[in-house]
Amino acid sequence: MEIREVLAINLRRLRQAQGLSQEELSHRAEIDRTYVSLLERCVHAASIDVVDRLATVLGVEAADLLQRPPASADDDASAE
Repeated sequence: MEIREVLAINLRRLRQAQGLSQEELSHRAEIDRTYVSLLERCVHAASIDVVDRLATVLGVEAADLLQRPPASADDDASAE
């Protein structure tokens, strides 16, 4: 999984868990709403500064947005 995908998955998951729309997240992070959408769809790669602003708004460390999810049992089975 590419790092853009990791960011997209974590960003969407954390945003939705907090009940934030893309618009509200972008407003609080002072970035354009369409940019949040592009990040969540893996179209653009975020700068480290943007990752930090998003993490701050979401109340997590920047590293949390870049943390790969653990491999599931399904992933292990398909690798065989």
